Amino acid sequence: MTKHHLHSHEYLLEEVIQDLKEKNIRITPQRKAILHYMIESHQHPTVEEIYHDLLPEQAGISLATVYNNLKVFVNEGLIKELKISGTTSRYDFIAHAHHHVVCENCGRIADFDFPTLDQIERSASEQTGYVIYHSNLEVHGLCPECQKTLH
Repeated sequence: MTKHHLHSHEYLLEEVIQDLKEKNIRITPQRKAILHYMIESHQHPTVEEIYHDLLPEQAGISLATVYNNLKVFVNEGLIKELKISGTTSRYDFIAHAHHHVVCENCGRIADFDFPTLDQIERSASEQTGYVIYHSNLEVHGLCPECQKTLH
């Protein structure tokens, strides 16, 4: 990770913390650790993965604490809960609008951008009169790793 990238993550963390404080949401050490973890993570972790990864540095953290904090972050629009094909929920920090491609074999999730989806949202709004809050594009396929092992 580059020095610039690290600084941008730290800046983003402080910005998110400030926004939460302005909404009178208390910033506990566990809450800050979970936020930091989610900003740094590109793996779309489960509650259990977050818990196990944070346990060495946050000795008092529990699975329930992770789950409850993720619910707060989802409600605040900071983190998206990904419910892929009935599997365990995975979580993604929303630094920018993006979509997901899911491997049908191993469940790996990768981010991708699709800028014309904004046009689709505008068109949906114009045609229906709905106010569009968000959209979700989920593409399924076979990741490069699984392609190597299956072919």
